[in-house]
Amino acid sequence: MIAFTSILLKFDQQGEKTGWTYIEVSSEIARKLHPENKKSFRVKGKLDDYTFNQIALIPMGDGNFIMPLKASIRKALGKKKGATVAVLMALDSKEYELNKELMECLADEPEALYFFTSKPKSFQHYYSKWVEAAKTDATKAKRIALAVTSLANKIEFGEMLRNQRNI
Repeated sequence: MIAFTSILLKFDQQGEKTGWTYIEVSSEIARKLHPENKKSFRVKGKLDDYTFNQIALIPMGDGNFIMPLKASIRKALGKKKGATVAVLMALDSKEYELNKELMECLADEPEALYFFTSKPKSFQHYYSKWVEAAKTDATKAKRIALAVTSLANKIEFGEMLRNQRNI
């Protein structure tokens, strides 16, 4: 585990990252966590008293990385942009587990399952995390049904969402 302090930062205008709150992880710390790696990787640890795992560090092109902090993390910390946090961080090499309910439903639709598993892990994780992010069981069920139907028809995530808006 590597310990350091960081300040909560927030992007103003930064393309898709506009409005993100994050902490910066220097290239020096990133090399200690995952030597010779320049791609995104997952970490675990603590921000103050908040325990986290499976959070991605995203490369910024200058050797430094950022760790985005979603609203639930910021709420748990009780801190906003400009606040200082104590960071305890290590490489999280545990393999991400796909959402169980999504996988059970895909198992009932062989074409959807085949299309899903033929895609990269990042594609699979995106769907799984979208299902997990549902706040209610009804929303989760709706998302699983939509995902399975779309995957069976070889429709990818962005197109699936655009089709939903047009209904």
